Amino acid sequence: MNEKGIAETKVFKYADKEKITSGVPQLDEILHSFRLGDNVVWEVEELEDYRYFAGRLICQAIRSGYKCVYVRFAPHDPILEAMEGLEVVKIDPGNGFDYFSSQVHRMIEYYGEKAYYVFDNLSSLMVEWATDELVANFFKATCPYLFELETIGYFCLTRGKHSHSTVAGIRETTQVLIDYYHINDRAYIHPLKVYDRYSHSMFLPHLITDEGWEPIFDSGKAAIISSGDRRKVLRAGSRGTAPWDTVYTKLRLHYEMGMLDAIPGPEITALKQELSRMLIGEHPRFSHLADTYLTLEDLLSIRDRMIGSGRIGGKAVGMLLSRSIVLSSDNKDAFSEVIEPHDSFYIGSDVFFTFMINNDLFRLKVRLSDSSSMTKEEFEGVEKRFLDGKFPEDITEQFRDLMDYFGQAPIIVRSSSLQEDSYGNAFAGKYKSEFCANQGGPEERLEAFMHAVKLVYASALNPDALAYRRTRGLHYQDEQMAILVQRVSGVPYKQYFFPALAGVAFSRNLFRWTKRIDPGKGLIRLVFGLGTRAVDRVGRDYPRMIAVSHPALRPEAGTKVIKYSQWDVDVLDLEERKLITIPFSDLAKDCNYPALRMFVSVMNDGYLTDPYTNAIDCSQEMVLTFNNLIKNTKFVDIMGQVLRTVEEVYEQPVDIEFTASADQKGNVRINIVQCRPMTTPGGSEQITVPDNIKEDNVLFRSNMLINEGKVENIEYIVYIDPQAYEVADMDTKRSIGRVVGRINEKIGGMGASFILMGPGRWGSSNIELGVNATYSEIDRTSLLVEIAREKAGHTPEVSYGTHFFQDIVEEEIIYMPVYPDTKKSGFNEAFFKNSENMLTDMLPDQERFKEVVKVINVHEASSGAHAVVIANLCEQDAICYLEKQAGTRTWKLDKLKGQWH
Repeated sequence: MNEKGIAETKVFKYADKEKITSGVPQLDEILHSFRLGDNVVWEVEELEDYRYFAGRLICQAIRSGYKCVYVRFAPHDPILEAMEGLEVVKIDPGNGFDYFSSQVHRMIEYYGEKAYYVFDNLSSLMVEWATDELVANFFKATCPYLFELETIGYFCLTRGKHSHSTVAGIRETTQVLIDYYHINDRAYIHPLKVYDRYSHSMFLPHLITDEGWEPIFDSGKAAIISSGDRRKVLRAGSRGTAPWDTVYTKLRLHYEMGMLDAIPGPEITALKQELSRMLIGEHPRFSHLADTYLTLEDLLSIRDRMIGSGRIGGKAVGMLLSRSIVLSSDNKDAFSEVIEPHDSFYIGSDVFFTFMINNDLFRLKVRLSDSSSMTKEEFEGVEKRFLDGKFPEDITEQFRDLMDYFGQAPIIVRSSSLQEDSYGNAFAGKYKSEFCANQGGPEERLEAFMHAVKLVYASALNPDALAYRRTRGLHYQDEQMAILVQRVSGVPYKQYFFPALAGVAFSRNLFRWTKRIDPGKGLIRLVFGLGTRAVDRVGRDYPRMIAVSHPALRPEAGTKVIKYSQWDVDVLDLEERKLITIPFSDLAKDCNYPALRMFVSVMNDGYLTDPYTNAIDCSQEMVLTFNNLIKNTKFVDIMGQVLRTVEEVYEQPVDIEFTASADQKGNVRINIVQCRPMTTPGGSEQITVPDNIKEDNVLFRSNMLINEGKVENIEYIVYIDPQAYEVADMDTKRSIGRVVGRINEKIGGMGASFILMGPGRWGSSNIELGVNATYSEIDRTSLLVEIAREKAGHTPEVSYGTHFFQDIVEEEIIYMPVYPDTKKSGFNEAFFKNSENMLTDMLPDQERFKEVVKVINVHEASSGAHAVVIANLCEQDAICYLEKQAGTRTWKLDKLKGQWH
């Protein structure tokens, strides 16, 4: 709510409130005094002038018995000296806008109503954050809260150092704006805004003399004063005098005039690095890579294709760096023939906070960042608030230019937050990407695009993202949402648009289904159509898993190849203007898709065969195997080279999202759309599975792993009974994930270790195939088990490469599938069947789920033992067994107190 809306909620006029003195009688006379709630912004040339007025205010306030706070954050000399009754709060803006603004917000909440505040020079924040817009954003986030609490706040800006849009934003928000300047050794004060107060001389320049403050009524005198003002009368637009645009303008001028050779190398290098930090950020490893692999032309191009200001975010940085690394490598000539060019645009991170603050969403962000949980229903309300928001007109105009550029070509609006795709923090799948079919008239397309941008912005506050940030200790760190806008790869086919190939490639293969595979060569997870099916656990589909060291080897053999293949395709329907899923058999039923033989095998007399030509008999069943692509093109070899090249430079394993195409002759084109450092599991400890465990103590075994580890003292097992889940009604199945989430929060909050066991695929979008639990609902478990019951028809999918499994690896959650119907599983049916169910002790209101969800207290179910899990990745051998240990704790429910202890 803006100041006008706030004021209208009062039962009396703002001007009629009690008058508050500034400590300077002449100023009180001109302004008709202050009112509680006033924010006062001083535009000054010299800080000494601001010191004078701030000092008079605080001395008067202390004498009057008010709480007084000096907010210290700038490198300049203090505005106020230490004095009794003044509290000094120091906040470091170097931690970023998000952190700084949130800390100020919490400080204001702490001191409460009717406090007096003096802030350091806001212009120092422009230097710290390298953009002008964030200065206005900070003020617009802070001022309304101070207004509501009826405080007095003093702020200052260095006169002439800010863009028109920044000053306009501050002026619109504040209650009082005063211009104070010097001309020919004379001082002038000029109130530019005084909320809800007026006099015939209030908004005139006033000459300050020993005798009094004289308003300048004479137009001639006023003209002389104005013409002598050293400040430019017309400010620059949004790209003004901030360091950001000063650096950019210098480099652009030198570049376009061909003057780079005439300027000393160190000067150009320093300017280039400064622009790079403004665009890319301050992460030491990414900064080094940017300095090495992004040319001056690259940086200027980024700025030229950027809407707003700020940084371009982790996803955009990863995409740009990986492409530049590949195209500047020793093999650059060969790569340049196969790597597709890109023409991406970027929405700067500053626009995110401008949108939130202009639409009264900033405090919502602070509140949600501090809260422990949020339901899906609550998040839907958050999304609606974002969708109701409006963009500033200048940003909307730039959006129009972007849409004119792409015309009716489909585009994708992708999250690119500052923390995303960084070393150790992938944020895989936490934020949204929205496809735009981009069809219809210009205004219709613009509205659809802005709708997509708002959804991506809202996803910064979704439960999984907030849980991920809290789990990794990032919830108070600076997190701004930039956006990467990319052209969707592919060609139209019928009424659809999609790439022939898409997927994700890993420079290390953690899913090694045979010891013949070299894990250091990498793994490719490949699908036909849009890459959404490569990174999500969806429906009945299985993408093609390609070990780069042995491309022809599959995890499956014989007729199982048919079952474990891709059957559905994600495409953009240009007529319906949306993303849809269509059966591959429907999409390719006329067999006219270009180079179809590269992607399919056909059933012939009960066996799969690979076509020799594109003349495929449409009466034969087609299966997406990609066999001819793998055998008869350089696709796998090229992807392997890309992975090795980028990994060597990153000095860490990487995963790369891509799209690709192949023609009839086997020529391959690849588009790198994303790259991030890859988290790999395991540690220095040697994991050995003991061979002397009594069979009676074994709970289950597995011989299919993606990570390893050892977990002792496991106190609980959360067991979703596969047979009970199979016969449960749809409403119950839809709710199981939420129940698991509450258990996850409850046990995790106790600090106890626990195992999650459930049928089929955890995190599947299809509740018939498994429990639809999100990251935030399983993030505290130590072990995730997917149970395959032949009679129930549930089949686990070791879908390494999906966002879901990247979460598991990052959180060091051990994963394993278990097949109870096989003797090798050692599945202790009696233990899981006969153990007491503690669900209603833990969640008394969830009794209706007792038949499906069982919470087992291992200690009580096993007469004093705990569960132990040992998993050896190299040997693909894992076991969970019971072990009695002395001196371990047990969590029990005190039913009288209703608490766990």
